[in-house]
Amino acid sequence: MSTVKSSKPYKGMAMEGLIARWYARNTGKSMEPFRKEAQVIARQLPPGSAVLEVAPGPGFLAIELAKLGSYPIIGLDISKSFVRIATENALKAGVEVTFQEGDASSMPFESDSFDFIYCRAAFKNFSEPDQALKEMYRVLKPGGRAVIHDMRREASSDAIKATVKDMGLGWFNSLLTRWILHSLRKRAYSLDDFRQMAEETAFGTCEIKSEGIGAEITLQK
Repeated sequence: MSTVKSSKPYKGMAMEGLIARWYARNTGKSMEPFRKEAQVIARQLPPGSAVLEVAPGPGFLAIELAKLGSYPIIGLDISKSFVRIATENALKAGVEVTFQEGDASSMPFESDSFDFIYCRAAFKNFSEPDQALKEMYRVLKPGGRAVIHDMRREASSDAIKATVKDMGLGWFNSLLTRWILHSLRKRAYSLDDFRQMAEETAFGTCEIKSEGIGAEITLQK
């Protein structure tokens, strides 16, 4: 089993300004995955469940979930640009979602605040991944659940190519997205890494499902 560093000296490319807007435009071209994932989550959540999305980016998943039920939803992102973009997207969609700036390793919330936490395609970029997991545990209510969707280090080049093809991007954005995913794979965690990190927190264990280039990690408080 590999040893997971408690912190990363390089946080990756800052998602602000032009980069944040480019990311929002390109991910917004394929909304169906967000709709499907929101439907999966909604089927599992009782009405009124308090939801936290960590690093929601443009806010598409949180917004789609808000359309499906009366869930108090908060999105916490370290990017000022994404907080602004996500807030604008929620207003356009006519749903109530609160987006605010904050660090996943030091969340500005009381303990036992949320029934469900979701983190999509961002965990590998956190500078303090183990501290982020500890914070997720702290702010979850007893019996609450956290789900992390992210790229896994075992993802093959062929799987990356197929994933980008399914996005339906133009040739330039497809080329750029493939390059970005290959770069991100270097910072991604293996399935064993996720198991080790869970074992080293109060979660103690986790359930893992893998598909394509990604993995779904479920943690229960």
